[in-house]
Amino acid sequence: MEKEKFLVKFAEQFDETDVSEIMLDTVFKNLEEWSSLTALSIIAMCDEEYSIKVTGEDIRNIETVEDLYKLVNSRK
Repeated sequence: MEKEKFLVKFAEQFDETDVSEIMLDTVFKNLEEWSSLTALSIIAMCDEEYSIKVTGEDIRNIETVEDLYKLVNSRK
């Protein structure tokens, strides 16, 4: 799985945040648009796109988009 493709899929979960604001080192919980609904979208994206189960606890324990990428990649 390529980091850039993952980043694009991640950024697609945000409706109002400009894609250019989201980088691998972005602390996604600091984005203005971040909410529990966005977290659910991210969890669903990981399941649908990568067939990886990510939990709410996983989301709470990571900080950056790259952390999520590494988590998903480690479960493949």
